[in-house]
Amino acid sequence: MKRFGAFFRPSYAQKLSLVATVPLIAAVAAIAVLVAYQSRMLAEREIKALETQLLEAKKVELANYVTQARNGFYFIYGNAAPDDQDARDQVAQILSAMIYGTEGFFFVYDYDGTNLVSPRQTEMINRNWTGLADSEGTPITDEIIRIARSGAGYHSYLWPKPSTGEEARMITYVTSFPSWRWAVGTGVFIDDVLATVASARADVEERVQQTFFYIGMITLAALLAVFLTGMVLNIRERRLADAKLKKLTQRVLDAQEEERGRVARELHDGISQLLVGVRYALDTARRKLDRGDPTAAAPLAKGIETLGEAISEVRRISRDLRPGVLDDLGLGPAVKALTDDFSERTGMTTEFDTVVFRNRLDGEAKIALYRIAQEALTNIERHAQASHVRIDLRGHKKGATLRIEDNGRGMPDDTVGHGGGLGLRNMQERVEQLEGELIIAAPRAGRGTIIEVTVPLSHLLPPEPETPHQAKVSA
Repeated sequence: MKRFGAFFRPSYAQKLSLVATVPLIAAVAAIAVLVAYQSRMLAEREIKALETQLLEAKKVELANYVTQARNGFYFIYGNAAPDDQDARDQVAQILSAMIYGTEGFFFVYDYDGTNLVSPRQTEMINRNWTGLADSEGTPITDEIIRIARSGAGYHSYLWPKPSTGEEARMITYVTSFPSWRWAVGTGVFIDDVLATVASARADVEERVQQTFFYIGMITLAALLAVFLTGMVLNIRERRLADAKLKKLTQRVLDAQEEERGRVARELHDGISQLLVGVRYALDTARRKLDRGDPTAAAPLAKGIETLGEAISEVRRISRDLRPGVLDDLGLGPAVKALTDDFSERTGMTTEFDTVVFRNRLDGEAKIALYRIAQEALTNIERHAQASHVRIDLRGHKKGATLRIEDNGRGMPDDTVGHGGGLGLRNMQERVEQLEGELIIAAPRAGRGTIIEVTVPLSHLLPPEPETPHQAKVSA
């Protein structure tokens, strides 16, 4: 299971691709569904309108057939008595002969449900069809008689086609001969209308599918463009990251070598010389003691004094590498000790000011600010030619700020604008790791330099209860 989860854990580039593609796919899918829905709704309205138009044309055609037929024998019906059987037979004969097309015919039912005329289906003549219904349960004979009794109208139902015997949808127009109690009508099959409507629906569905296909192709092209763009950007960013990593690695190695060289020089020039002095003093004292010389105490005291200086030098180097006061007392006392040592070593006038704040800095921020102060003082000692240095450390509502100001010769404009040498680049990288802000400026034209570092609130820990003594020394 762990292997499965690790296999499907997306990388950063894959997450970016998902962020870019998922909304695109969702938007395209929503658009496709909306387009398909709107297309189907519009097409359905058009198909309904077409179907209604075709059916109305069929109905008008049927009404004209019946009207023309009635006009053809109305002189017989109009002059006949209600019980004139000869007139009835003559009209029935005329209606039986009125067939048209391959399926069209006239039919007659009396109000009791008996079929009197059915030229294409003669087996139905003289039989009572009351209660006749189609395969869907739609009443046929009873509804035809009802429409005739009410005057005239249309009725739709399934009826076997005379040519094939298979059921098909039929529309009939029925009128009445009230004095004879006849329901007379004719019908047409509308399978051609239904076929036209079905063909229109199939065309709509085909167009919708084509629209889906085109949208899919456009989406695929967009996804390919996003993918290729992401690959290009990923490759480019990876190359830039690799180049930056190589530069950073080289700078780290250079910084390590520089620090090793500094420690080696201090050990050679400081501790080594002092220890050599101690060795010569002790050796001189030993020889004098061997001779019984009463002045042996002087070189021995000198050796003890030199050994004390060596111990102090070892402590100074150790403090430069990792100040214990930073962990024991906090950033404020550590920077204060660094400032005092700098003033004692260089002879420059230093001023350190801090405002005690109860929010404590985390370890990463403390180390970074201490190293920035150390690097700034080193640059001032080497390059600034200053006589006065002021360091200010305080907390505020935005976080914590370290400000270092000197009255030296200042920095060239290109150095300020482009990050300067290795020391200033190290400062910038430390501040970027803290997600803070580094400002390097000149307070006066051509004189002095201000270095200001602001650490955000995310690197401040919540306050803890402190004793009055701790409040004086914590920063």
